[in-house]
Amino acid sequence: MATMKSAVFHGKCDIRVEEREIPSVGPEEVLIKVMACGVCGSDVHIFEGDQGSTTTVPPLIQGHEFAGIIAEVGEKVQGWKVGDHVCADPADNCNECYYCLNGLMSHCDNMKAIGTNVDGGFSQYCKVKARLLHKLKDDVTFVEGAMAEPLACCINGADRSEIKVGDNVVVYGGGAIGLLLMQLVKLKGASNVVLVEPVEEKRKMAEKMGASLTIDPVHQDVIGTLRENGIGHVHCVIETCGRKDTSEQAMDVVDKHGTVVLFAVTAVTASMELPTYKLFQKELTVKGSYCSPYDMGRAVELINAHRIDVTTMLAGLEPLEKLSEILSSPQLRAKGKYIILPNGKEE
Repeated sequence: MATMKSAVFHGKCDIRVEEREIPSVGPEEVLIKVMACGVCGSDVHIFEGDQGSTTTVPPLIQGHEFAGIIAEVGEKVQGWKVGDHVCADPADNCNECYYCLNGLMSHCDNMKAIGTNVDGGFSQYCKVKARLLHKLKDDVTFVEGAMAEPLACCINGADRSEIKVGDNVVVYGGGAIGLLLMQLVKLKGASNVVLVEPVEEKRKMAEKMGASLTIDPVHQDVIGTLRENGIGHVHCVIETCGRKDTSEQAMDVVDKHGTVVLFAVTAVTASMELPTYKLFQKELTVKGSYCSPYDMGRAVELINAHRIDVTTMLAGLEPLEKLSEILSSPQLRAKGKYIILPNGKEE
């Protein structure tokens, strides 16, 4: 029996690296040798006992942001071969329920999500339906490929924002998601993109990556600083922190007829004060942004074309044995995004 190392989630704050049998593939599946798998905020939520994008039942191998090498193909698989470099869309929709049939696949009633309710990429091998694969170009690293899924989620958020050429945009949060969204809205034609972030290192990173302005919300007044810098009209605010205070402040920062996009995964019980008169008087639009229902292909196209920086925000590349510590430590995660390398450094 061939085995692999896997980081298995057994319940709240309990992940153990174990030997598991390498899964056998079905006729329409492939086996991926996982070379890189990103640590996501939703992984932290699950680790801490909260719900991620869907319900998780342990024991489970988490990890939904992964890339690797096809190691085996099922007998009915066409168009893919052993040795191909790929990443996978973790969202496995049924294509039969009301939402799928009406073009709302991210709200599928029967969603299977790799790494959330199906074994995922924090393992040396992972099996995936061939229809969920996307090809990486030869000059794209597996670490870059692992960033396709979070980038796809950000593409959905940028689309939900309905940003127009020339708009001014404020992004709350300088983590990987905030920095990806900052770049995407610049690609969409935003004139000024402002990042609000209390951590100095993250503000410096944002400036390096093209932020028009960064603001420290602990020591600076956000609205006052915007006006001091000639940004009096903010057409869109994207909140990636999942905090009550920043979500509420976004309603003050955004201009009349503006849009607020609430991007972050929060606790199930989280809430905010909704200023109904302000919504009425300013004619605000407030939207959520959930998953990456149709955008993995677009994300891979951007990465394959080297049109977006998906690595500057990374804090480190670590082995499976480091995963539990990363999930347990806000101090580590404050340094940036981590990528797990289940099979060591790239071949």
